Amino acid sequence: MAIEDRIKDIEDEIKKTQYNKATSHHIGKLKAKLSKLKEESLTRSSSGSKGRGFNIKKSGDSTVVLLGFPSVGKSTILNQLTNAESKTGAYEFTTLDIVPGIMEYRGAKIQILDIPGIITGASKGKGRGREILSAARNADLILMVLDVFNPQHMHVIINELRNIGIRPNESVPDVTVKPKKMGGLKVSSTVELTKIDERTIRSILTEYGIHSADVLIRGDVTMDQFVDSMDSSCCYVPMLLVINKIDLADPDYIAEIKSKYPDALFIAADKGLNTEELKDDIFDALKLIRVYLKPQGRKADMKDPLIIRKGSTVGDVAGRLHREFVRNFRHAKIWGTSVKFPGQKVGLDHVLDDEDILRIILKK
Repeated sequence: MAIEDRIKDIEDEIKKTQYNKATSHHIGKLKAKLSKLKEESLTRSSSGSKGRGFNIKKSGDSTVVLLGFPSVGKSTILNQLTNAESKTGAYEFTTLDIVPGIMEYRGAKIQILDIPGIITGASKGKGRGREILSAARNADLILMVLDVFNPQHMHVIINELRNIGIRPNESVPDVTVKPKKMGGLKVSSTVELTKIDERTIRSILTEYGIHSADVLIRGDVTMDQFVDSMDSSCCYVPMLLVINKIDLADPDYIAEIKSKYPDALFIAADKGLNTEELKDDIFDALKLIRVYLKPQGRKADMKDPLIIRKGSTVGDVAGRLHREFVRNFRHAKIWGTSVKFPGQKVGLDHVLDDEDILRIILKK
C-alpha cells in the first residue's frame, strides 16, 4: 500500500474514533504512526524529487516568506516593501518562481521572498506545493497573505503547513525523553498534566520503539504536542497574518472581518495603505534589535547598527565580530536602556537592549 494511502487510512480512523479517556491511548498511537509516516513521506519526497526546486540563498539579517493563495497580492506587497520588481497581474499563478527582495528598515536588511501561490492539497504535492511550502521551513518569519473576500483560506494554509511539519506561531514543546535499556517508563512533570496521561505517553513511545525511558515534561502539553516532540521534521516558525485589498470592501464588511481576525493587519498594498505599519510589524515579529558599536577613542557609528536578535548578549556580539574578541575580552561599556547608568561596565553575559551603544575593551 502506498504511503499516501496509509496516511489517509489512519486519518480516517482518527476521525471515526470518538475521543475519551478510554480511547486516548489508542488515538495517541495512531497519531504517532501518522507522524512517522508523514516524516517518511517528506524524506522520500525531498530525496526523490525531480526538476527545479525553490532553493535560494539566504541573505540579510533575516528572511521572510510571503505565503498565500494565488492572486492575493503577494507580489504587490513585495514591491511595496523592497527594491524588487516582482511581476503583478490580476490572474492566477503570476509568480512562477521565487522572487527575492531586500527591505531596508531601521538599519536592518531583511530578505523578503515572494513564492508561488499555493492551492488546496499543496502538502500532498499539488501545484508543486511541497516545493513551495518547503521555502517556509527555513524562513525566520512567515507572512500569510489573505484576500479580504477569502479570509477562510487561513485555515486551509495552516493545515497545509502542519501537514509538512511546520508549526506556525507555536512554541517548541518542552519535552525531554531519555531512552534507557531497562527500568520501564518514568514520567515526571513540572505541572499537573490534564491533556495527556501516562498510558497515552506509553502508547506513543511504544510506536517509536521506546519501552524504557525517563520522560520530563515542562508545561501542560497536549497529545499532539507530545507527538510533535518526537518528530524531528517539525519546525516552529513565527507568522504574521495580513489581509489585503481592503480598499475593495465596504466598511461594514471590514468591521465584520476584523472582529473574526483581530490579530490581522489590514492593508491595501496597491494603494500603499498600512504598508509602513507592516514594516513595523515585520521588524518587531523578527525580534530584531540595533546595537551601535563605539570604537575606542571615537564616536559611536550611529548610521550603521549591528542587527542582532532580542535576548543577545555582549558575548554574542563579540563572537560575531571575531572569535579573538571573546578570547581576549576584558570588559565592555554600555550606554543605553540595558544599564543603570551611562558607560556602565558589563561582562559577556550582559543582555543588550535595542539601540544600546557598545564598546568592547580587550586585554592588551
